[in-house]
Amino acid sequence: MTPLVSRLSRLWAIMRKPRAAVGSGHRKQAASQEGRQKHAKNNSQAKPSACDGMIAECPGAPAGLARQPEEVVLQASVSSYHLFRDIAEVTAFRGSLLSWYDQEKRDLPWRRRAEDEMDLDRRAYAVWVSEVMLQQTQVATVINYYTGWMQEVNQLWAGLGYYSRGRRLQEGARKVVEELGGHMPRTAETLQQLLPGVGRYTAGAIASIAFGQATGVVDGNVARVLCRVRAIGADPSSTLVSQQLWGLAQQLVDPARPGDFNQAAMELGATVCTPQRPLCSQCPVESLCRARQRVEREQLLASRSLSGSPDVEECAPNTGQCHLCLPPSEPWDQTLGVVNFPRKASRKPPREESSATCVLEQPGALGAQILLVQRPNSGLLAGLWEFPSVTWEPSEQLQRKALLQELQRWAGPLPATRLRHLGEVVHTFSHIKLTYQVYGLALEGQTPVTTVPPGARWLTQEEFHTAAVSTAMKKVFRVYQGQQPGTCMGSKRSQVSSPCSRKKPRMGQQVLDNFFRSHISTDAHSLNSAAQ
Repeated sequence: MTPLVSRLSRLWAIMRKPRAAVGSGHRKQAASQEGRQKHAKNNSQAKPSACDGMIAECPGAPAGLARQPEEVVLQASVSSYHLFRDIAEVTAFRGSLLSWYDQEKRDLPWRRRAEDEMDLDRRAYAVWVSEVMLQQTQVATVINYYTGWMQEVNQLWAGLGYYSRGRRLQEGARKVVEELGGHMPRTAETLQQLLPGVGRYTAGAIASIAFGQATGVVDGNVARVLCRVRAIGADPSSTLVSQQLWGLAQQLVDPARPGDFNQAAMELGATVCTPQRPLCSQCPVESLCRARQRVEREQLLASRSLSGSPDVEECAPNTGQCHLCLPPSEPWDQTLGVVNFPRKASRKPPREESSATCVLEQPGALGAQILLVQRPNSGLLAGLWEFPSVTWEPSEQLQRKALLQELQRWAGPLPATRLRHLGEVVHTFSHIKLTYQVYGLALEGQTPVTTVPPGARWLTQEEFHTAAVSTAMKKVFRVYQGQQPGTCMGSKRSQVSSPCSRKKPRMGQQVLDNFFRSHISTDAHSLNSAAQ
């Protein structure tokens, strides 16, 4: 067993340690009365009566967050129309949202773990994994990955996308085991400071859900809810608007149920206050929503029956002084209704790049083997394994020459005449549209390559399907196999098992070994010998 796997085995042991004898049932019920009193005392300053929604001015904002220089905004640039101005309004918002959440929340595996798990470290780990997986990925996609990960501690990340998240989660877990005695940091400030890859949102989510810290969070769903509730039409990704949203979140979070409140706000954005077709009639805070009030006002104006009707509050019109309102260049669109808020910044189309990649195959004792090399530890698909690749060359001759040189760097002299072009694969990442020209080279009738430099390894085709490779590389492999996506007609010559027929990795240590040897370049020598 490698030292790394040994360390992660210790982490598994920590996460499986017996539950603390603190009772049963919902975690809110399991908290001691003394803990509740101490928590209430520590968070008493977070009550919103003296808070105007701006983090830099809010006495309830966590000190570590409030002192960040980028959060200093100009009060004069924000109208009070976009703030919660009294405790009654804040209390009504909290109560309505939490009552709705208690009745309508989805049954999700990470919520069950957070509610039922009494051990604080195990609870925090469960929340941590879910929040990392949910970054840039929909709930429906995450559920099965999360369930498998928590059952076996570490499932292969391939297929979930945004692969650097898995690497950072692994690095953070190692730090918890090796440097923090197996205990998770208890506050948003220390979580963000001590754990690699844990940013402001993830730290706040873990601290509020696992440890009951009254700290607000803002993700895409929460930002959309707050923008509509307070009629914020400016770009939510801008510094000023972003910090205003964080200030509102901190003002609104319920000190008694911070984790539930944050999840409720996210749930509302995910299921009711959706990007394109919000279900306003089902919204628990509709009466407090300024976007909805604006819709009603515009309807009254359109029907010319404004006189005699109740006044509808609005921001000072046409002054151009409020930096949270809809920009003058994008005025109110009657057809959009509440979807006027927030207005999204124009998104740049993904840049186009081209690459040539080659599946190099040789016979082996356990069947055909293919060569994989590891990508750098930073940048696109950091740390994942791929077929040897080079950037696109302007001519076929130069392309073949460059690709052959790259192959020989890893595997030694190769017969150039066997290098053949098979087709192309187009894969779009979040910001890059990458076209792969796919080549193949089969080493038949010659002595197999038995040693490779660090950062490369030979795998059987079965091992390939459980290795840390990207979806793009799986597409490349299907082209090499000569099959269309979704079929199970593999090449007889290569005898490659397809995704339709491959066996699932067995539980336990084998999964740990496969996952971590796929991600750590320092174990490359032992990995190569194991693969052979």
